[in-house]
Amino acid sequence: MTTQHEVSFKIPRRSHSYKEVFQFRISLSGITPQIWRRIQVPTTFTFYDLHVAIQDAMGWEDRHLHVFEIGVSQMMRIECPHAEPEPWENVQYWTTEVPLKTHFKRVGTSVAYRYDFGDDWLHLIELEGIAKPEDGELYPKCLNGERACPPEDCGGPGGYADCVEALKKNGNKERRAWLGEWRPDAFSVKKVKFGSPRARFLKGFGE
Repeated sequence: MTTQHEVSFKIPRRSHSYKEVFQFRISLSGITPQIWRRIQVPTTFTFYDLHVAIQDAMGWEDRHLHVFEIGVSQMMRIECPHAEPEPWENVQYWTTEVPLKTHFKRVGTSVAYRYDFGDDWLHLIELEGIAKPEDGELYPKCLNGERACPPEDCGGPGGYADCVEALKKNGNKERRAWLGEWRPDAFSVKKVKFGSPRARFLKGFGE
């Protein structure tokens, strides 16, 4: 098995030539009320490009590993380029190498996106539509969404519930102080800023 360090990854490059955009709905599992975002991205994106867009739209800080999971009985994993697969794992696909068009061929197609294997945040990514880009618009683009992303390293869905509880009257003061200005219902499309997949990739490898 070829290890991560022996793999030559393609460095992400932004494509300015695309004729269509994918529209995705991203919803976070295990939390009520639901936390979700609706975004549009170029159809020329790879899964790594989508990963960066998800991180930025949701409000994650990209501190941890991620993986896309496709299928159930014969699940295919599209791994983070920073992953260190075990020798017995047959990892054939990396997020930097796989175009979204490979799997998103029809409306209604969905994949799972798992972030931070400790807190284990599971997202459902559903293709809602394929459209023409609007003149003068920049993509990726966040259309709408609801509720703030959970704080990083808060402990998964159970820890998120503890964070919400801490903000109530007589809640846990230490956790409330740790949360700072975070509020569960605070989300604004206008505050979503999309970064460069290329810059994120190079930063991750210390280049």
